[in-house]
Amino acid sequence: MMRAAAAIVSLTVSGALIVAASACDQGGSEAPDVRYGDCPVSGQYGEFRLTPETAGALTVRTTLPAPGWWNGDTPDSVKSGYEYCMAANIAYRSGLDRVKVQNAPFPEVVSGRAKDFDLALAQITITPERSKVADFSPPYLSSTLGLLIRDGENINQDNIRDVRIGVAEGTTGEEFVEDRIRPTRPVTAFANDPELITALEERRIDAVIHDTTILLAYPQKQESRVSLVGQYRTDQGYGALYPKGSAEQDELDRIIRQLIDDGTLAKLSAVYLGAAFGRDPAKIPYLTVDDGS
Repeated sequence: MMRAAAAIVSLTVSGALIVAASACDQGGSEAPDVRYGDCPVSGQYGEFRLTPETAGALTVRTTLPAPGWWNGDTPDSVKSGYEYCMAANIAYRSGLDRVKVQNAPFPEVVSGRAKDFDLALAQITITPERSKVADFSPPYLSSTLGLLIRDGENINQDNIRDVRIGVAEGTTGEEFVEDRIRPTRPVTAFANDPELITALEERRIDAVIHDTTILLAYPQKQESRVSLVGQYRTDQGYGALYPKGSAEQDELDRIIRQLIDDGTLAKLSAVYLGAAFGRDPAKIPYLTVDDGS
């Protein structure tokens, strides 16, 4: 996953989180009255032409749950969220009347083995390794890795190597911990984010290293017992993943660039991620790794 140039809707720029949260206007007067859950849609209906995996639908793979990104625990219950509404706007501008959500474990989403979908949106960090088995859109969001600990604990960049670290299986966070942090104690990988956070709260691990844009939501929850104390720079971004060699990549890339350039993704960030974060990501302290240790 996390998992940025000016074209990226960067969450490290606080302005992206204070864009007006008003819904975008529907397309022109000729546009049909189609609905995609609670998502606002904008642009011209059917401006782009796709040949989707499923007729009349945009098929999108993701990993649930992902609060703020996909608001709902099952494919049928998702009605809003940054990436879901991003998919809704792609569908609208492609003249497709619904978004078909496929839920799968994250390692499976990025494995390159599946072909029965149009694109995957699952906070996927673009990496050279993943690009060998799948293709990616232009980056639409910058990403860093956050350090989450229990309230009152004294864990920081100086002693992180000596504690029990939890990561999300198959993510760039797992790679970062193994390659850069190089902890002295075993690292535990978890299949999904709720299991990871529960393990931290139950003291089965001492710290979590995972995408900042995902971890930010957890300290805001009622009765939360965790704190996000820092973030590591990665100089990476999230991209939509396509099956390798997808004939639809060029057209989907054009739509995503348009969503970036016309401010649609900035508005979705303010509405869905800003509320989940509760704080400015730019003000979270940056951590360093002593590669010489």
